[in-house]
Amino acid sequence: MRGSQQKEWGQPRRSTSPTPLVSTEITLLSTYKMSGPATRLIPASSRTLLLTFDAFGTLFHPRLPVPEQYAATAHQFGLSRTAITPDKLKTAFRDTFRAQMHQYPNYGRADVLRGQYAGPRQWWEEVIKGSFRRVLSAENGETHPETPKEHVPDGMVEALLDRFAGAEGYALYDDVLPFFHRMHKLKSAHKWSFDRIIVGVVSNSDDRVPVVLKSLGLTVGDMRADQDQSSMDLPGFEVRSIKKDVTGEHDKAHADCNLDLDIDMVITSYEAGQEKPHRLIFDVARRQALKVARPWLTSRTKFKSVHVGDDFKKDYQGARDAGWESYLLPRDSHGADKFEAKQFPNLLKLADKLELFP
Repeated sequence: MRGSQQKEWGQPRRSTSPTPLVSTEITLLSTYKMSGPATRLIPASSRTLLLTFDAFGTLFHPRLPVPEQYAATAHQFGLSRTAITPDKLKTAFRDTFRAQMHQYPNYGRADVLRGQYAGPRQWWEEVIKGSFRRVLSAENGETHPETPKEHVPDGMVEALLDRFAGAEGYALYDDVLPFFHRMHKLKSAHKWSFDRIIVGVVSNSDDRVPVVLKSLGLTVGDMRADQDQSSMDLPGFEVRSIKKDVTGEHDKAHADCNLDLDIDMVITSYEAGQEKPHRLIFDVARRQALKVARPWLTSRTKFKSVHVGDDFKKDYQGARDAGWESYLLPRDSHGADKFEAKQFPNLLKLADKLELFP
């Protein structure tokens, strides 16, 4: 905590009225019968916690500022150290990214479904090439950086795509692995307020997120958004080792698998069809969580949906507008008091609150 500013679970920073995570009207049947070392029979009236996180800026961050990584990679491919600098790339990347988002929202998904665009890989190739062409065009005194006159090495583009698909480009925040270690203990606990925990990621991003999370040491399940079209058929980065989509097959055989996973499902805006704060991506996340919960789901199962992220509008407000509980996780110290929102200073404080429920 920062000094004496410790806030209670569910309490806005400028409010004195706490709102508990767990609804008080839900009654828990807490008796478990063990049929084997890895099997628990869930009572007919049970509670499941759906706990989701934003990805970038919440669970992981760039190892170095993105312009520095772009510049260093460019220098390895022989581009001028004088012409290509992090400061120049910062401005060029920002302008190119904004233009690309305007022309092809959500990684060009709408055009992908019409067969008119190749998806995130093409999207990012154009951003990378466009960013470097802006810098090189300015160096050469050209007035139309969008015109592809400057040569950008294809090998460099591939190197950057690979770099930002894993641990070379990203790192976990220090509290992430300890948090998931404690979550494993809660998942396997026989005496706790929730019978099951489903952990997910809800991210405004392309389908590299699962690959990044795995490369950083987290175990990730196969459940994806599958909105309008199967994630296995939607052009993207992720290649899974399975031959068919298993998102509809979470049956008895999967009943205890989520005890071994850090993250049960990853819902990206590219696969879900809308970006946060749109309600659809949260609705898709809840729908897919019900599929994960299918082995132990009954008509009396109570769901509690909670989202945690670093962006007030996209994560905190978006989740609340979708009917979820939400908590802000400001990773930068200057943003802690900017918004009137329920929040935690780090994930370990979230784990502390979760563990309070017997």
